[in-house]
Amino acid sequence: MTFADRIIAFNRTLRVPDIALPAGFGWLFPYDNPGTMEALTAFYRKYYTDNQPRTFIFGINPGRFGAGVTGVPFTDPIRLETECGIENDFAKKQELSSAFVWQFIHAYGGPVAFCRDFYITSLSPLGFVKDGKNINYYDDRTLQQASTPFILWNIRTQLDLGGRRETALCLGEGQNYACFKKINAEHGFFREIVPLPHPRWIMQYRRKRVDEFTALYVAALKAAT
Repeated sequence: MTFADRIIAFNRTLRVPDIALPAGFGWLFPYDNPGTMEALTAFYRKYYTDNQPRTFIFGINPGRFGAGVTGVPFTDPIRLETECGIENDFAKKQELSSAFVWQFIHAYGGPVAFCRDFYITSLSPLGFVKDGKNINYYDDRTLQQASTPFILWNIRTQLDLGGRRETALCLGEGQNYACFKKINAEHGFFREIVPLPHPRWIMQYRRKRVDEFTALYVAALKAAT
């Protein structure tokens, strides 16, 4: 089996865990949508059909307009089509984070070069919603406690797909990094975790400096390979 085969199988067999979420919270689960499975299958077969080990990049959890639709982290339906050449019938809504991620992917050398070296995922492979809005696993203490066993299972399981254990990159320098750093200190998944400013924060609050942050990302990526 190739790296692509293992990722696709992981997503195909992924299920909502038997975890009681706090009242008002729900799971974001797109993998019962045939269009989502078709999209992610096409993406991973295009860029990951080998057995090259990758450095992992961890986001927080999937959102409604990116991986929550396409199944591909930080890749909205627009970028899936324009950047990857994968046509899809999803509503063409933009995810802010996706715009920045694809900018630094191009700055690194393009999707072929990037995907040869890196694999983007999230600490939680499923997202969370409340009142129709995205929620991060750490936004509520009870939610974080409830989801931690699932996060640990996810890291262990995905690393077995073919992850390098020297360095992991963390998208988010605040709570996501603090949570990931604590988990790693307890379980020793990686020798080092390198935090980076979250793509959404960059696009929402520092858009005028996007080229500066792109250079920061590329330097971190090159240092991790």
